[in-house]
Amino acid sequence: MKIAALLVLPGLLLLAQPPQYELLLKGGHVIDPKNGIDGRRDVAIRDGRIAEVAPTIPITQARKVLDVEGLYVTPGLVDIHVHLFASTGIPDAWAGDRSVYPDGFSFRSGVTTMVDAGSAGWRNFDAFRHSVIDRAQTRVLAMVNIAGYGMMTNVVEQGDFDPEAVARVARKHRDVVVGVKTAHYEAPDWTSVDRALEAGKLAAVPVMVDFGYFRAERPYWKLVTERLRPGDISTHAYLAPVPFLDDKGALLDYLRQARARGVKFDVGHGAGSFVFRNAVAAVAQGFYPDSISTDLHTLSMNGAMMDMLTTMSKFLAMGMPLREVIHRSCWVPAQMIRREELGHLTVGAPADLAVLRVLEGKFAFADVNSGTIPGNQRLLCEVALKDGRIAWDWNARAGVDYRTLGPGYGIREGIDFVVIPK
Repeated sequence: MKIAALLVLPGLLLLAQPPQYELLLKGGHVIDPKNGIDGRRDVAIRDGRIAEVAPTIPITQARKVLDVEGLYVTPGLVDIHVHLFASTGIPDAWAGDRSVYPDGFSFRSGVTTMVDAGSAGWRNFDAFRHSVIDRAQTRVLAMVNIAGYGMMTNVVEQGDFDPEAVARVARKHRDVVVGVKTAHYEAPDWTSVDRALEAGKLAAVPVMVDFGYFRAERPYWKLVTERLRPGDISTHAYLAPVPFLDDKGALLDYLRQARARGVKFDVGHGAGSFVFRNAVAAVAQGFYPDSISTDLHTLSMNGAMMDMLTTMSKFLAMGMPLREVIHRSCWVPAQMIRREELGHLTVGAPADLAVLRVLEGKFAFADVNSGTIPGNQRLLCEVALKDGRIAWDWNARAGVDYRTLGPGYGIREGIDFVVIPK
């Protein structure tokens, strides 16, 4: 039971109410595309959810206040293409040596939700669920690979397709499964795409396609204009072999036709799937990606991609406004995976937030083929919150000057200390 304190002033007796909010982010520039906010706001949090967003919220209403003046406050970032099944121990496997554990790479980049893009298939998804998804502090969602063992090796991705089994797994794990994935298919036919689409239809979820090896028999333009359904996702949108421009440098019309059909284009940067030759021209002609994502794994994180904020910073360098970059890194991807409770700061939504600094200076960014472009801005995550809990605090904003804590701070009861004689 909370007891209100008595505040006595000369000639006046007031009853001071306890703070109604647990945490208040004060003085930041909020960018919340879903709610049309792009300006200075305070954000209050209670019980792990957004409680109030307003031009001014008194600091007396919160038990703890973070000063975020001069920084951007955004919804927690949603990275819809990562690889997290780091438990198989199979060399050179995306689901194994090349996957990463989510908490080591999420919050420090402002990411609060990660979507594993098909590392596990319908045969081993239960193991992925128990070993990674249920153990992570990061919100981990997943797409089930149409191949039985997912991305265990390239060989197993060439077959073992069972749409009904995938749909059963998706229904069993409906709280975390947000799609079906096919990738790295080498044959000249459409089998992997067709089976994935069958599974997506049975499970009522979108399909993400990594077109794998390009073949003349199944051209990319047919994938996005004829095969994929509205809401399905073509990842690695700026991959070098994707035909983007005509001989005069104009964007090929089939891309806009596909977007008009409702097909979504995801960045999926990765270690080999992003070239400025395509991306710069596309951005200049208004063909922005629907979702900015990393294709995070051990090869891409140590290469040109690096992390979510570096990938986003590349789009700033290419001329996309910051608001659009944020929009396509939180609210749009949340819609694409049909988790519309995420990616925004609506009152009542989970209190997933990123507090970002825009560094000004002289920077350069690389694509996967060593092409570079200059930039004068780079994003840095100062604070990340997941469900109202501070999960990353780069500049110790939530801390207290140790000199104010007294001589015994940090000492816990019940611990024996060894006294070292002089």
